[in-house]
Amino acid sequence: MSVKNSKIDEYMPLREVVFVTLRRQILRGELKPGERLMEISLANRLGVSRTPIREAIRKLEHEGLVIMVPRRGAHVAEITRQELNDVLEVRLSLEVLAISKAVERMSDAEIRKLKKVEAEFAELVEKDDVDLTELGEADEHFHDVIYEGTGNRRLIQILNNLREQMYRFRVEYMKTKNIRQTLVKEHDAIVRSIVDHDKEGAISLTKLHIDNQYRAINAGLDERKNRA
Repeated sequence: MSVKNSKIDEYMPLREVVFVTLRRQILRGELKPGERLMEISLANRLGVSRTPIREAIRKLEHEGLVIMVPRRGAHVAEITRQELNDVLEVRLSLEVLAISKAVERMSDAEIRKLKKVEAEFAELVEKDDVDLTELGEADEHFHDVIYEGTGNRRLIQILNNLREQMYRFRVEYMKTKNIRQTLVKEHDAIVRSIVDHDKEGAISLTKLHIDNQYRAINAGLDERKNRA
């Protein structure tokens, strides 16, 4: 993919476009944990020179998304427990606030929209050859509708800023079919609590939803460590 054909702001400086592109690919799992970042290969793929690639890699290293390995160059950083804890701790607080406001404020039209995106996610889960990126975006869309239902512009903005940090974990979490089917059930329960205006139930379900993600990703990190 050339950065010239990307949907990123065309008025950004090229070095910033390259940085944002690579950052997004790491967070979305297109560049995988442990993968080596070859300057020439990335430059050819993005249709740029090596200079903005090198600058982007330095910025990504500063963010902790890339690590420099002696004599082996730049690699995508592995997902760590510290990163997982930090992101999900923030997400938990914000999601509890969002779901409580959504229960109070969502209109009938917004609830109908939420049911629609819930059904679309469930339909994707049943596909044998489902693309994890597509599934991650569908899950993201489900939560976006809830955020919009809060009517709080500042809260929506903060949650959107957290979105890309969360995306890496979202895709990691949905790698197994049984997890995806659990998500369908959790989404359904959350929607029903909103329809019933059950704020306490919605908060409890949201906490469980995030706690299950935390436990599953931690188990995956343990498994990866044992294989190493």
